[in-house]
Amino acid sequence: MRHPHRRPVRGRVPATRIRQSAGRVGIALAIAAALPSAIAAPPALAGGPAAPYLNPRLPVSQRVADLLGRMTLEEKVGQMTQAERGAIDGDRSQITSLNLGSVLSGGGSVPADNTPAGWADMVDDYQSHALATRLKIPLLYGVDSVHGHNNLVGATVFPHNIAMGATRDPGLVKREEQITATETRATGPQWVFAACVCVTRDVRWGRTYESFGEDPGLVTSMTTAIEGFQGRGGRDLADPKHVLATAKHYAGDGDTRFGTSTSGTYTIDQGVTITDRRTFARIDLAPYVAAVRKRNVGSIMPSFSSVDWTEDGVGNPLKMSAHTELLTDVLKKKIGFDGFLISDWEAIHQIPGDYATQVRTSVNAGMDMFMEPYSAPQFEQTLLAEVRAGRVPQSRIDDAVRRILKAKFDLGLFEHPYTDRSNAGTIGSAAHRAVAREAVAKSQVLLKNSGGALPLRKSQKIYVAGANADDIGNQAGGWTVTWQGSSGNIIPGTTILKGIQQNASKVTYSADASAPTAGSDVGVVVIGEKPYAEGVGDVGNGHTLNLSDADKAAIDKVCGAIRTCVVLDVAGRPQIITDQLPKTDAFVMSWLPGSEGAGVADVLFGKRPFTGKLPVSWPRSEAQEPVNVGDKGYDPLFPYGYGLRTRR
Repeated sequence: MRHPHRRPVRGRVPATRIRQSAGRVGIALAIAAALPSAIAAPPALAGGPAAPYLNPRLPVSQRVADLLGRMTLEEKVGQMTQAERGAIDGDRSQITSLNLGSVLSGGGSVPADNTPAGWADMVDDYQSHALATRLKIPLLYGVDSVHGHNNLVGATVFPHNIAMGATRDPGLVKREEQITATETRATGPQWVFAACVCVTRDVRWGRTYESFGEDPGLVTSMTTAIEGFQGRGGRDLADPKHVLATAKHYAGDGDTRFGTSTSGTYTIDQGVTITDRRTFARIDLAPYVAAVRKRNVGSIMPSFSSVDWTEDGVGNPLKMSAHTELLTDVLKKKIGFDGFLISDWEAIHQIPGDYATQVRTSVNAGMDMFMEPYSAPQFEQTLLAEVRAGRVPQSRIDDAVRRILKAKFDLGLFEHPYTDRSNAGTIGSAAHRAVAREAVAKSQVLLKNSGGALPLRKSQKIYVAGANADDIGNQAGGWTVTWQGSSGNIIPGTTILKGIQQNASKVTYSADASAPTAGSDVGVVVIGEKPYAEGVGDVGNGHTLNLSDADKAAIDKVCGAIRTCVVLDVAGRPQIITDQLPKTDAFVMSWLPGSEGAGVADVLFGKRPFTGKLPVSWPRSEAQEPVNVGDKGYDPLFPYGYGLRTRR
């Protein structure tokens, strides 16, 4: 999802930036290990022991019906409203007065004490204000745990989804999200805005790395992520090792046409998917069918993007947040989704018309909860007026609230509204990081290996160059501590350089390749992108698929001076390497590995074999995009599924 995002588009207040040092990280982890297993028990709820909705032995459907029958219209509308913590933190009584159903942390929106204890204390205090309402309906807290609990300094940071698609390992994806769920819920949030099951069809898209790949079959196989978050259903959601998942962004966000975006300077993100219904179902809808019918996902986030059906001629796109056909007729009725829909960050503001029209249109189209980060009071007043005027039926409100309450009962929040901190000591643990390191190793794709350049030998004198060799912020990418991510030492972990140094004693490092190369046996050049997120990373919005001049210069110098030259690309999508590839002996796509750069070294030195396969086609030039497997005249530099294998 997006959150303090699109602030570059609409000029919102920048997200909180986190300043931290290695010492602070150590303190954070020490606090996590010392946390108590639980805090005080929740106060008694309203209605007395005879109230059916308070009886955990009754079926959830009966409890929902009972509670819904006790609620006023104002209380129902409150449940449909989600505010950003930055909007209510200074006056937390708004949670009570507005009957808020949910609060979220946008990217980089964190407590002043960005530690497990700081998070849990914040969420629990918010919860205490929700429990001060008449019916004491617990609060649902949501965060973007898109590659680990990535807002929390000290959490395990996994490779982004594009890398996980390269592993071709749905079981590993499930394990990753089980860990993410455990680390997230131990700090308070019970709901994550993940997994992204978009199908990326144009790598010029700034969200390419959030997708598992270009093939709907591959993405569908990775919906195991949802099971990792939620468990298998039943009582699993109430377990402190699970969270409510969100399949996003429904649907077609990765299939928009370049140049159709009207959001600020974006070029493709939030654009228009121009297609026919049959193709849309085959490519863009397929993962959601599995997410609903096989994984029983609890929530779905509609996309910012629009759909323009070619059956009735091109030129009349409709925003997904207003799309009755796709939200209600297809998703809820045909596919059978019984969870709730959560809008993206102020997404309804992109629907044509005044604010009342935007609210009315989206609610009637089927949206259930509204992410109105800084306009929650206005949203509630507007929706109340629309219902009272008869423009939004009461039945639509009841349907939305019924879906939201079901999730809260399933999560066990009425019995245990406060944070269970018993798993806080596992956050960033060695066991969790070992799984992330395995994911990194399995995601590495070997595109070229001439003359047995890889694996490296420990006895070799290794010359390491490139801006991304020793920058953990760059290798983690966007959605790391802040929305856009940032370069530098922003999280604990191991850089690729440190991983190499752990395997060889004769290592020379020069970021700009200015140090002498004489005497080196092999050169390793680590190139790639700097962090970005969403449409900010769109090609044409200040970004390109071409390598930077500095990266080209480093390849030219090192590969021209050292007999054996290996290049690693640390990026969220393929880059144009057509002219540089012949200069290399080996080329590895390392993606955005996250906190465990040692996993890259594991395959470089043969501790693990190269097994990764491309989840997207690799273009020969930027102009060749979009290029996808199955296209007429398909001729990429490297095809979908390509990847050389090595022995251990």
